[in-house]
Amino acid sequence: MDKSASSHQGPGLIASIAGLAKNAVGLVLSRLELASIELSEVRNHLVQLVVMFALAMVAGLFAIAYASVTVVFLAWDSLGWKILLIMTGVFALLALGLVLYARAMLRQGKLSLPATMAELKADRDMLM
Repeated sequence: MDKSASSHQGPGLIASIAGLAKNAVGLVLSRLELASIELSEVRNHLVQLVVMFALAMVAGLFAIAYASVTVVFLAWDSLGWKILLIMTGVFALLALGLVLYARAMLRQGKLSLPATMAELKADRDMLM
């Protein structure tokens, strides 16, 4: 009788461990699929951001060059070399404003993985 009870518990324990391993692998695979989907979305947003930034830089540089030459040409008679200092200050403020705007765009969270992080946190909380 002891022999049949021990043989009954052995396969049950191994089957439980196998089931647990199968569930753990399934959980890991589902999390990897979710992460890959979100990473593709992040990649698309990042490509859009880079392309828009490059186009804006090219257009902005042309505009800055032509506007600078025009302002310096028109103001040189009345201000002389001081116009160059004024233009430098204006461009420094413009650059600061653009950097702050870019940081605000990044803080919106378009490059984060909110659903994946929430699921991983829920998994961690469930296991502990």
